[in-house]
Amino acid sequence: MAICIHNGKLLNGISDEGLCAVLINNSGKIDDVFSEQRFKKKTFSSDVKIIDAHKNFIAPGLIDTHIHGFNGHGTDVCTRDGILQMSKDLASYGITSFNPTLYPGPIDEMIHNIEEIVSAMGYEEGAKIKGIHLEGPFISPFKPGVQKPDYIRLPDISLMQRFWDASKGHIVNMTVAPELKGMRELALFCTEKGIVLQAGHTNAMYENMVEGIQVGILHVTHLYNAMSSLHHRNPGATGAVLIHPEMSCEIIADGVHVHKDLFKLLQRDKSVEQIVLITDALTPTEQKTKPLYANGEEVVFKGGCFRRKSDGVIAGSALTLMKAVKNVNSYGFSLCDTIRFATANPARIMKYTDIGMLAPGYSADLIIFDKKFNVKTVMINGKIIKEE
Repeated sequence: MAICIHNGKLLNGISDEGLCAVLINNSGKIDDVFSEQRFKKKTFSSDVKIIDAHKNFIAPGLIDTHIHGFNGHGTDVCTRDGILQMSKDLASYGITSFNPTLYPGPIDEMIHNIEEIVSAMGYEEGAKIKGIHLEGPFISPFKPGVQKPDYIRLPDISLMQRFWDASKGHIVNMTVAPELKGMRELALFCTEKGIVLQAGHTNAMYENMVEGIQVGILHVTHLYNAMSSLHHRNPGATGAVLIHPEMSCEIIADGVHVHKDLFKLLQRDKSVEQIVLITDALTPTEQKTKPLYANGEEVVFKGGCFRRKSDGVIAGSALTLMKAVKNVNSYGFSLCDTIRFATANPARIMKYTDIGMLAPGYSADLIIFDKKFNVKTVMINGKIIKEE
Protein backbone atom coordinates (compact mmCIF):
# COMPACT_ATOMS: atom_id res chain seq x y z
CA MET A 1 0.00 0.00 0.00
CA ALA A 2 1.26 3.47 -0.87
CA ILE A 3 1.21 5.92 2.04
CA CYS A 4 1.42 9.68 2.36
CA ILE A 5 2.23 11.17 5.76
CA HIS A 6 1.55 14.90 5.93
CA ASN A 7 1.18 17.84 8.31
CA GLY A 8 4.38 17.00 10.17
CA LYS A 9 7.51 18.88 11.17
CA LEU A 10 10.17 17.11 9.16
CA LEU A 11 13.47 16.24 10.85
CA ASN A 12 15.37 14.45 8.12
CA GLY A 13 18.72 14.29 9.85
CA ILE A 14 19.92 17.49 8.23
CA SER A 15 17.54 20.37 8.91
CA ASP A 16 14.04 21.36 10.02
CA GLU A 17 12.01 21.82 6.85
CA GLY A 18 8.76 22.92 8.51
CA LEU A 19 5.39 21.26 7.79
CA CYS A 20 5.94 18.65 5.11
CA ALA A 21 4.67 15.43 3.60
CA VAL A 22 6.41 12.14 2.83
CA LEU A 23 5.17 9.91 0.01
CA ILE A 24 5.98 6.20 0.30
CA ASN A 25 5.53 3.72 -2.54
CA ASN A 26 4.30 0.12 -2.55
CA SER A 27 7.89 -1.15 -2.31
CA GLY A 28 8.51 0.52 1.03
CA LYS A 29 10.73 3.25 -0.39
CA ILE A 30 10.35 7.01 -0.13
CA ASP A 31 9.16 8.44 -3.43
CA ASP A 32 9.02 12.12 -2.58
CA VAL A 33 9.22 14.70 0.19
CA PHE A 34 7.36 17.98 -0.28
CA SER A 35 5.73 20.90 1.52
CA GLU A 36 2.32 20.84 3.16
CA GLN A 37 1.20 23.51 0.71
CA ARG A 38 2.00 21.22 -2.19
CA PHE A 39 0.26 18.33 -0.42
CA LYS A 40 -2.96 20.34 -0.31
CA LYS A 41 -2.80 20.86 -4.08
CA LYS A 42 -2.11 17.21 -4.94
CA THR A 43 -4.72 14.63 -5.86
CA PHE A 44 -4.12 11.09 -4.61
CA SER A 45 -5.65 7.87 -5.90
CA SER A 46 -7.95 5.88 -3.60
CA ASP A 47 -5.28 3.27 -2.88
CA VAL A 48 -3.00 5.79 -1.12
CA LYS A 49 -3.38 5.78 2.68
CA ILE A 50 -3.25 9.32 4.08
CA ILE A 51 -1.81 9.77 7.58
CA ASP A 52 -2.10 13.09 9.41
CA ALA A 53 0.94 13.70 11.65
CA HIS A 54 -0.99 16.43 13.53
CA LYS A 55 2.01 18.78 13.45
CA ASN A 56 4.16 16.29 15.36
CA PHE A 57 7.74 15.58 14.32
CA ILE A 58 8.53 13.20 11.46
CA ALA A 59 12.04 11.77 11.63
CA PRO A 60 14.06 8.89 10.25
CA GLY A 61 13.82 5.74 12.36
CA LEU A 62 16.33 5.59 15.19
CA ILE A 63 19.45 3.44 14.71
CA ASP A 64 21.17 1.86 17.73
CA THR A 65 24.62 0.55 16.81
CA HIS A 66 25.56 -0.51 20.35
CA ILE A 67 22.95 -2.40 22.35
CA HIS A 68 23.17 -5.66 24.31
CA GLY A 69 19.53 -6.36 25.04
CA PHE A 70 16.04 -5.10 25.76
CA ASN A 71 12.99 -6.15 27.78
CA GLY A 72 14.49 -9.43 28.97
CA HIS A 73 15.99 -10.57 25.66
CA GLY A 74 19.52 -10.01 24.44
CA THR A 75 22.93 -11.26 23.51
CA ASP A 76 24.06 -12.48 26.95
CA VAL A 77 21.71 -15.46 26.64
CA CYS A 78 21.64 -15.35 22.88
CA THR A 79 19.00 -17.26 20.92
CA ARG A 80 17.42 -16.67 17.55
CA ASP A 81 13.96 -16.31 19.10
CA GLY A 82 15.26 -13.93 21.76
CA ILE A 83 16.91 -11.66 19.20
CA LEU A 84 13.71 -11.64 17.11
CA GLN A 85 11.68 -10.69 20.21
CA MET A 86 14.20 -7.96 20.93
CA SER A 87 13.60 -6.68 17.39
CA LYS A 88 9.84 -6.49 17.99
CA ASP A 89 10.16 -4.78 21.35
CA LEU A 90 12.66 -2.19 20.14
CA ALA A 91 10.42 -1.13 17.26
CA SER A 92 7.72 0.14 19.60
CA TYR A 93 10.31 2.52 21.09
CA GLY A 94 11.20 4.04 17.73
CA ILE A 95 14.21 1.85 16.90
CA THR A 96 14.05 0.73 13.28
CA SER A 97 17.58 -0.71 12.95
CA PHE A 98 20.11 -2.06 15.45
CA ASN A 99 23.42 -3.86 15.83
CA PRO A 100 23.18 -6.57 18.53
CA THR A 101 26.34 -6.23 20.60
CA LEU A 102 28.33 -9.16 22.02
CA TYR A 103 30.60 -9.13 25.06
CA PRO A 104 33.71 -11.33 25.07
CA GLY A 105 33.14 -14.88 26.26
CA PRO A 106 34.37 -18.41 25.64
CA ILE A 107 35.23 -18.72 21.95
CA ASP A 108 32.70 -21.45 21.21
CA GLU A 109 30.00 -19.44 22.97
CA MET A 110 30.84 -16.29 21.01
CA ILE A 111 30.69 -18.21 17.74
CA HIS A 112 27.35 -19.75 18.76
CA ASN A 113 25.97 -16.31 19.62
CA ILE A 114 27.14 -14.88 16.31
CA GLU A 115 25.43 -17.73 14.47
CA GLU A 116 22.18 -17.22 16.41
CA ILE A 117 22.07 -13.54 15.48
CA VAL A 118 22.79 -14.27 11.83
CA SER A 119 20.04 -16.90 11.76
CA ALA A 120 17.54 -14.22 12.85
CA MET A 121 18.47 -11.75 10.11
CA GLY A 122 15.75 -11.41 7.48
CA TYR A 123 13.03 -12.74 9.80
CA GLU A 124 12.50 -9.60 11.88
CA GLU A 125 8.98 -8.36 12.58
CA GLY A 126 10.34 -5.17 14.10
CA ALA A 127 13.66 -3.35 14.02
CA LYS A 128 16.05 -4.57 11.34
CA ILE A 129 19.22 -6.36 12.41
CA LYS A 130 21.81 -4.53 10.33
CA GLY A 131 24.79 -6.50 11.59
CA ILE A 132 26.79 -7.51 14.65
CA HIS A 133 28.91 -5.34 16.95
CA LEU A 134 31.71 -7.23 18.71
CA GLU A 135 32.68 -5.32 21.86
CA GLY A 136 35.93 -7.23 22.21
CA PRO A 137 37.60 -9.63 22.86
CA PHE A 138 40.66 -7.65 21.70
CA ILE A 139 40.47 -4.98 24.38
CA SER A 140 42.59 -3.80 27.30
CA PRO A 141 42.65 -5.85 30.52
CA PHE A 142 43.19 -2.51 32.30
CA LYS A 143 39.86 -1.08 31.05
CA PRO A 144 37.45 -4.02 31.05
CA GLY A 145 34.44 -2.21 32.51
CA VAL A 146 32.07 -4.99 33.55
CA GLN A 147 33.46 -7.38 30.98
CA LYS A 148 35.04 -10.54 32.33
CA PRO A 149 38.87 -10.39 32.25
CA ASP A 150 39.22 -14.13 31.59
CA TYR A 151 37.85 -13.66 28.07
CA ILE A 152 39.94 -10.65 27.01
CA ARG A 153 42.54 -11.60 24.37
CA LEU A 154 45.40 -10.22 22.32
CA PRO A 155 44.69 -9.70 18.61
CA ASP A 156 44.48 -13.01 16.78
CA ILE A 157 43.88 -13.05 13.02
CA SER A 158 42.92 -16.72 12.91
CA LEU A 159 40.32 -16.19 15.65
CA MET A 160 39.01 -13.10 13.89
CA GLN A 161 38.63 -15.18 10.73
CA ARG A 162 36.53 -17.68 12.68
CA PHE A 163 34.28 -14.87 13.92
CA TRP A 164 33.99 -13.51 10.39
CA ASP A 165 33.15 -16.90 8.91
CA ALA A 166 30.50 -17.55 11.58
CA SER A 167 28.94 -14.15 10.86
CA LYS A 168 28.77 -14.83 7.11
CA GLY A 169 30.14 -11.34 6.59
CA HIS A 170 27.73 -9.63 9.00
CA ILE A 171 30.16 -8.19 11.56
CA VAL A 172 29.64 -4.46 11.02
CA ASN A 173 31.58 -2.84 13.87
CA MET A 174 34.09 -3.95 16.44
CA THR A 175 35.52 -2.39 19.61
CA VAL A 176 39.29 -2.78 19.98
CA ALA A 177 42.15 -1.35 22.04
CA PRO A 178 44.63 0.32 19.64
CA GLU A 179 47.62 -0.16 21.98
CA LEU A 180 47.59 -3.97 21.90
CA LYS A 181 50.44 -5.86 20.26
CA GLY A 182 49.33 -7.11 16.85
CA MET A 183 46.56 -4.52 16.49
CA ARG A 184 47.96 -3.08 13.28
CA GLU A 185 47.66 -6.41 11.48
CA LEU A 186 44.18 -6.99 12.90
CA ALA A 187 43.06 -3.50 11.86
CA LEU A 188 44.24 -4.04 8.30
CA PHE A 189 42.42 -7.39 8.20
CA CYS A 190 39.19 -5.82 9.46
CA THR A 191 39.46 -2.84 7.12
CA GLU A 192 39.72 -5.23 4.18
CA LYS A 193 36.47 -6.86 5.35
CA GLY A 194 34.72 -3.49 5.67
CA ILE A 195 34.41 -3.68 9.47
CA VAL A 196 34.15 -0.33 11.26
CA LEU A 197 36.77 -0.32 14.01
CA GLN A 198 36.07 1.54 17.25
CA ALA A 199 38.64 2.40 19.91
CA GLY A 200 37.22 1.42 23.26
CA HIS A 201 37.95 -0.36 26.52
CA THR A 202 41.42 1.04 25.90
CA ASN A 203 44.30 2.30 28.01
CA ALA A 204 45.99 3.80 24.95
CA MET A 205 48.54 6.56 25.13
CA TYR A 206 47.99 9.40 22.70
CA GLU A 207 50.62 7.96 20.36
CA ASN A 208 48.77 4.64 20.26
CA MET A 209 45.60 6.44 19.21
CA VAL A 210 47.43 8.25 16.41
CA GLU A 211 48.80 4.93 15.18
CA GLY A 212 45.27 3.54 15.31
CA ILE A 213 43.97 6.41 13.21
CA GLN A 214 46.64 5.64 10.63
CA VAL A 215 45.27 2.11 10.18
CA GLY A 216 41.62 3.10 10.14
CA ILE A 217 40.45 3.08 13.76
CA LEU A 218 38.35 6.20 13.34
CA HIS A 219 35.30 5.65 15.55
CA VAL A 220 35.19 5.47 19.36
CA THR A 221 33.12 3.34 21.74
CA HIS A 222 31.20 5.22 24.49
CA LEU A 223 33.38 8.33 24.71
CA TYR A 224 34.74 9.13 28.19
CA ASN A 225 33.86 5.65 29.52
CA ALA A 226 36.37 2.77 29.81
CA MET A 227 39.23 4.64 28.18
CA SER A 228 42.40 6.51 29.16
CA SER A 229 41.47 10.00 30.24
CA LEU A 230 42.76 13.42 29.23
CA HIS A 231 46.04 14.30 30.95
CA HIS A 232 48.17 17.40 30.49
CA ARG A 233 51.27 15.32 29.63
CA ASN A 234 49.47 12.76 27.52
CA PRO A 235 46.02 13.40 26.02
CA GLY A 236 45.18 9.68 26.07
CA ALA A 237 42.26 8.18 24.17
CA THR A 238 39.82 10.86 25.34
CA GLY A 239 42.08 13.69 24.23
CA ALA A 240 42.74 12.07 20.86
CA VAL A 241 39.02 12.01 20.08
CA LEU A 242 38.64 15.70 20.90
CA ILE A 243 41.82 16.73 19.08
CA HIS A 244 41.38 14.81 15.82
CA PRO A 245 38.46 15.99 13.65
CA GLU A 246 38.51 12.77 11.60
CA MET A 247 37.49 10.73 14.63
CA SER A 248 33.80 10.14 15.32
CA CYS A 249 32.44 8.94 18.64
CA GLU A 250 29.46 7.26 20.23
CA ILE A 251 28.28 8.42 23.63
CA ILE A 252 25.83 7.29 26.34
CA ALA A 253 23.50 10.16 27.22
CA ASP A 254 21.72 8.78 30.29
CA GLY A 255 23.04 11.47 32.65
CA VAL A 256 24.91 8.81 34.65
CA HIS A 257 27.71 7.52 32.44
CA VAL A 258 28.70 11.02 31.30
CA HIS A 259 28.15 14.30 33.14
CA LYS A 260 25.84 16.52 31.13
CA ASP A 261 28.33 19.42 31.06
CA LEU A 262 30.86 17.27 29.22
CA PHE A 263 28.48 17.46 26.28
CA LYS A 264 29.38 21.15 26.10
CA LEU A 265 32.98 20.14 25.45
CA LEU A 266 31.78 17.71 22.82
CA GLN A 267 29.63 20.40 21.22
CA ARG A 268 32.60 22.73 21.03
CA ASP A 269 35.24 20.30 19.79
CA LYS A 270 33.41 17.82 17.52
CA SER A 271 31.39 18.54 14.42
CA VAL A 272 27.73 17.54 14.41
CA GLU A 273 28.55 14.91 11.78
CA GLN A 274 30.86 13.02 14.16
CA ILE A 275 28.59 12.35 17.16
CA VAL A 276 26.51 9.18 17.55
CA LEU A 277 24.01 8.43 20.30
CA ILE A 278 23.86 4.84 21.50
CA THR A 279 22.18 3.15 24.45
CA ASP A 280 24.63 0.37 25.39
CA ALA A 281 21.44 -0.97 26.99
CA LEU A 282 21.54 -4.19 28.97
CA THR A 283 19.05 -7.04 28.59
CA PRO A 284 16.71 -6.01 31.46
CA THR A 285 16.16 -2.50 30.03
CA GLU A 286 12.42 -1.70 30.25
CA GLN A 287 11.78 -5.19 31.68
CA LYS A 288 8.83 -5.10 34.07
CA THR A 289 9.30 -8.47 35.78
CA LYS A 290 11.99 -9.33 38.34
CA PRO A 291 14.63 -10.52 39.09
CA LEU A 292 16.82 -8.74 36.54
CA TYR A 293 19.93 -10.33 35.04
CA ALA A 294 22.65 -8.96 32.78
CA ASN A 295 25.76 -10.78 31.59
CA GLY A 296 25.15 -13.59 34.04
CA GLU A 297 24.77 -11.42 37.16
CA GLU A 298 21.72 -10.17 39.02
CA VAL A 299 21.32 -6.40 38.77
CA VAL A 300 19.05 -3.73 40.21
CA PHE A 301 17.93 -0.45 38.69
CA LYS A 302 19.18 2.37 40.88
CA GLY A 303 20.21 5.95 40.21
CA GLY A 304 19.32 5.86 36.52
CA CYS A 305 21.28 2.75 35.54
CA PHE A 306 21.75 -0.92 36.38
CA ARG A 307 24.02 -1.86 39.26
CA ARG A 308 25.26 -5.26 40.36
CA LYS A 309 23.14 -6.44 43.26
CA SER A 310 26.18 -7.97 44.97
CA ASP A 311 28.25 -4.79 45.35
CA GLY A 312 26.39 -1.82 43.81
CA VAL A 313 28.94 -1.34 41.02
CA ILE A 314 27.51 0.12 37.81
CA ALA A 315 26.73 -2.81 35.49
CA GLY A 316 25.45 -0.84 32.51
CA SER A 317 22.87 1.34 30.88
CA ALA A 318 19.09 1.21 31.10
CA LEU A 319 18.72 3.88 28.42
CA THR A 320 16.34 4.01 25.49
CA LEU A 321 17.45 5.87 22.38
CA MET A 322 14.52 8.28 22.38
CA LYS A 323 15.35 9.14 26.00
CA ALA A 324 18.93 9.84 24.86
CA VAL A 325 17.59 12.15 22.15
CA LYS A 326 15.46 13.97 24.72
CA ASN A 327 18.38 14.33 27.13
CA VAL A 328 20.84 15.68 24.58
CA ASN A 329 18.26 18.14 23.30
CA SER A 330 17.90 19.39 26.88
CA TYR A 331 21.70 19.81 27.09
CA GLY A 332 21.56 22.56 24.46
CA PHE A 333 21.79 20.76 21.10
CA SER A 334 19.14 21.58 18.51
CA LEU A 335 16.51 18.92 17.89
CA CYS A 336 17.64 18.59 14.26
CA ASP A 337 21.23 17.90 15.32
CA THR A 338 20.13 15.56 18.10
CA ILE A 339 18.04 13.49 15.70
CA ARG A 340 21.02 13.36 13.34
CA PHE A 341 23.09 11.81 16.14
CA ALA A 342 20.67 8.86 16.23
CA THR A 343 19.90 8.52 12.51
CA ALA A 344 22.00 10.00 9.70
CA ASN A 345 25.32 9.86 11.57
CA PRO A 346 25.28 6.18 12.61
CA ALA A 347 24.00 5.25 9.14
CA ARG A 348 26.87 7.05 7.43
CA ILE A 349 29.57 5.81 9.79
CA MET A 350 28.34 2.20 9.56
CA LYS A 351 28.09 2.55 5.76
CA TYR A 352 24.34 1.97 5.66
CA THR A 353 23.30 3.66 2.42
CA ASP A 354 19.56 2.96 2.52
CA ILE A 355 18.52 4.33 5.93
CA GLY A 356 19.02 7.34 8.18
CA MET A 357 17.45 9.98 5.92
CA LEU A 358 14.00 10.96 4.71
CA ALA A 359 14.78 11.40 1.04
CA PRO A 360 13.70 9.79 -2.25
CA GLY A 361 15.15 6.33 -2.72
CA TYR A 362 15.72 5.66 0.98
CA SER A 363 13.90 2.93 2.86
CA ALA A 364 10.72 4.23 4.49
CA ASP A 365 12.00 3.72 8.05
CA LEU A 366 10.52 6.60 10.00
CA ILE A 367 8.90 7.66 13.23
CA ILE A 368 6.41 10.29 14.34
CA PHE A 369 6.82 11.68 17.85
CA ASP A 370 5.37 14.58 19.81
CA LYS A 371 7.04 17.47 21.62
CA LYS A 372 7.24 15.36 24.79
CA PHE A 373 9.21 12.72 22.81
CA ASN A 374 6.40 10.17 22.91
CA VAL A 375 6.63 7.87 19.88
CA LYS A 376 3.27 7.85 18.08
CA THR A 377 3.99 6.03 14.83
CA VAL A 378 6.74 3.67 13.69
CA MET A 379 7.21 2.55 10.10
CA ILE A 380 9.81 0.08 8.81
CA ASN A 381 10.24 -0.60 5.08
CA GLY A 382 6.95 1.20 4.51
CA LYS A 383 5.09 -1.09 6.92
CA ILE A 384 3.34 0.47 9.89
CA ILE A 385 4.61 -1.23 13.06
CA LYS A 386 3.01 1.12 15.56
CA GLU A 387 0.26 3.70 15.15
CA GLU A 388 -1.53 5.78 17.79
